[in-house]
Amino acid sequence: MNAKVIIIILSAVIILGAGGYAAWNFFISPTSEAKEAKQASAAELAENSVETDEITTDLEDGSIVQIQFQLITDGEKAKEEVTARQFQLKNIVIKEMTTMNKDDFQAGLSDLEESLKKKLNEDMQEGKIEDVYTISKVLQ
Repeated sequence: MNAKVIIIILSAVIILGAGGYAAWNFFISPTSEAKEAKQASAAELAENSVETDEITTDLEDGSIVQIQFQLITDGEKAKEEVTARQFQLKNIVIKEMTTMNKDDFQAGLSDLEESLKKKLNEDMQEGKIEDVYTISKVLQ
């Protein structure tokens, strides 16, 4: 090949590569604002969370469960409402667990969290519950 052709091809590859990288940075890469928002959300997460009391109940097969949750809300008003609705949360947990056995409980913890979130959000009037985490559980 001619030296001029090689230089033109290399130049085109370098220009396309640089253009692709610049386009990726501009359009696809998360911005610094998005990164800051993620970091701020960690602080908001702690600020807008409610730790439930420990709940003790039995399962369908007679096993005893002690469980505790951390509920993440979308704001201060929702946090206050969730705190006031803890009796409803306990009621939902007890009702859900009376239909579970030991194996269901161990395999279906995520389903229980989702069910709590859904059922409490149906009753919420100020804000909503964004996530439910199990922070403690004992199965006997």
